[in-house]
Amino acid sequence: MAKILIIDDDPDIVTSARLCLEARRHEVIEAQNGTEGLEKIQAENPDLIILDVMMDTTTEGFQLTLQLRNPDPSSAYKAYSKIPILMLTSIHSTTPLRFGPTEDYLPVEEFVDKPIDPDDLIEKVEALLQK
Repeated sequence: MAKILIIDDDPDIVTSARLCLEARRHEVIEAQNGTEGLEKIQAENPDLIILDVMMDTTTEGFQLTLQLRNPDPSSAYKAYSKIPILMLTSIHSTTPLRFGPTEDYLPVEEFVDKPIDPDDLIEKVEALLQK
């Protein structure tokens, strides 16, 4: 059983992901935006983060990722920099720009468009937890 933090402002996405993950006996924690997400990361130290991009701002998920992956040794989030991130977002439906995981620009392990099939979500989560 893993502790998984879902950071997303869409209650339907959070509920459906929660149900899928809890059916696999994972503990699920929720946050509705990046600020709350950072607080939960420090308080809960999750094994995996499922992160939306567009919440209070259109790039909030990107900003949170950059804060977590900050290489500065004095970063407040240094202890959490290795937590795998699955970015689950609908940003591709709102912009012609295409994003994907890259070490320098978008340091996440997976980048997936919403909606996601529940079986695909479980498959990706389990694969990330094995790494």
